Amino acid sequence: MRVIIALVFVLAGCLAQKPHPCKSPPLMSGALTVSTQNEELWVYAKYLYDAWGQRLRLFEFVSSDNKTFTYDILMLYREHVVYQIFDNNKTCTVSPMKGDFVPIGIPKGASLLGQAVVGSSSGPGQGLLVNSWMGDVPDVGGKFMITMTEFGCIPVSFAFQTKEYGWMVVSYFNNVIGISDPGLLNPPSFCPDSEKAADSDRKPVDFPSLFHKRN
Repeated sequence: MRVIIALVFVLAGCLAQKPHPCKSPPLMSGALTVSTQNEELWVYAKYLYDAWGQRLRLFEFVSSDNKTFTYDILMLYREHVVYQIFDNNKTCTVSPMKGDFVPIGIPKGASLLGQAVVGSSSGPGQGLLVNSWMGDVPDVGGKFMITMTEFGCIPVSFAFQTKEYGWMVVSYFNNVIGISDPGLLNPPSFCPDSEKAADSDRKPVDFPSLFHKRN
């Protein structure tokens, strides 16, 4: 009985602590969905995330304009390059990238909206303690809202305003700390090197435009 009482006080103390901004683990993999306020775009993707190397790879299934597409996208932020990879015929298209790498976490200046339990707090293992934050999207305008787990700083959802789609919502699930095959974050041998890619005359892309239909 004393042990149970002690655990209750420890849990109460954890819940009473004010949440602080955090950053997610530097290496993660998992899956995500992207949906938009105007219902014109829906994406399911598996992802690989490397904050140390500023690299992100997405294996996407996209529904847009009543059509579906699949994409394999590798983003190298240090080189400001995006690769679209076609394994079926061993080719790549390369585009310059707009914008800088932003690690997954709570940006500076964000305001805490509150702490909540996703699921139920009625019993052990029935809920997930999360913190929600809100702020302004830098250099773009509009607002963002991000929800992270209290323990581990794992992303749950990220919503931000865009001119084309209205609110764009990214929901994360099946997150795993670490990457089983780090080689997938390097361009395949049949792709051009990053120096040639940086000189590409293709239109620069940013994160939201990665989910558009591409040729």
